[in-house]
Amino acid sequence: MLMIVIKNHFLPFKGYKAITIWPFIFTRIDLDEISLNHENIHGKQQLEMLIIFFYIWYGIEYLIRFLFYHKYNPYRMISFEVEAYKNQDDLNYLKNRKLYSWFKYL
Repeated sequence: MLMIVIKNHFLPFKGYKAITIWPFIFTRIDLDEISLNHENIHGKQQLEMLIIFFYIWYGIEYLIRFLFYHKYNPYRMISFEVEAYKNQDDLNYLKNRKLYSWFKYL
């Protein structure tokens, strides 16, 4: 999948390496292969959720995780993030990934 990387001073918010808003990856730094793979996994997730539904689901899931698991890191518990973090080291993951693979991390 070809994503357009945009290095800038505004996105993502401080504390994050990058943010994917299909078809763009916004970053403040040069990304290594693993970070790019992580963001490309999000790109694939966004496409299969028709982009807008990805953000709706992401927001609802974050809110639920925040309300019930606020002592932990709710961001890292979101199913989209769990899939991306667990598979970011496998640079061939997207070639073999099945549709809606994030669903098993709910």
